[in-house]
Amino acid sequence: MWKEKTGLQLYSVRDELQKDFEGTLRKVKEMGYGAVEFAGLYDNEPEKVKALCEEIGLVPLSAHVPFQELTADPEGTVERYRRAGCRYIVIPYLTEEYRPGAEKFDDVLKYARLLGEICARNGMALQYHNHDFEFAKIDGEYALDVLYREVGPELLQTQIDTCWVNVAGEESKFGATVEETEELVQSVSGLPGIRICGLMTIAPFVENAEDNRLYFRKLRQMSVDIERKNIDNVSMNVLSMGMTGDYTVAVEEGAAYVRVGTGIFGERDYVKGMVNK
Repeated sequence: MWKEKTGLQLYSVRDELQKDFEGTLRKVKEMGYGAVEFAGLYDNEPEKVKALCEEIGLVPLSAHVPFQELTADPEGTVERYRRAGCRYIVIPYLTEEYRPGAEKFDDVLKYARLLGEICARNGMALQYHNHDFEFAKIDGEYALDVLYREVGPELLQTQIDTCWVNVAGEESKFGATVEETEELVQSVSGLPGIRICGLMTIAPFVENAEDNRLYFRKLRQMSVDIERKNIDNVSMNVLSMGMTGDYTVAVEEGAAYVRVGTGIFGERDYVKGMVNK
């Protein structure tokens, strides 16, 4: 275990890594993080990445690796991240054709088993990072339950995305509705190896941060209500809400985690990001 016990998903600073890989990792360490989860190695050799992390004092704990990249070369891809020092490989997202109810969802089950076996042979573990679409039901059973049951806990661990809630009801935002949240918490809490520690929301983009206070307050009240239910494997110690433009209001309403990437690194160039893809 690393001393600080706090890690950063490097997708959050992907643009900065593209410009200055080593410099960005050093800044991440200076900010107080003790471990990182990669989202690509940016054309760096795995051994170089591992050595750089050791020099800086970062634990290269895990990596989000696109499902298509993993299936194109299962052995080689896992080996690459093993050489970078990673202990976990995470399936971070499924494109529409692989999602529950789509024609290739069975491929996810098949490859998850295969990848889990390869990770185990390399002294690593495979994890799955959920979104909202895994809570579609297949013959009355949540697809996420199907995935873990079919693959098995010995081959697939969970990287649960803290339950995020669309308290504002915006169509542009994903996540559980206020009405769906308790049922979702009840279901996820029964999965093996899972402990839910809080709720997350992203409020609307507004000019006046005070306009979002009611959404932050609503999420806080929801966490209090769920806490009072005394659900096994559920605590509401964490509220993740607030961004650069409204985080002060969010903190006043009880936020423990905020997202302030724009405040630290400046506005993201979305057009450039699309071109790079």
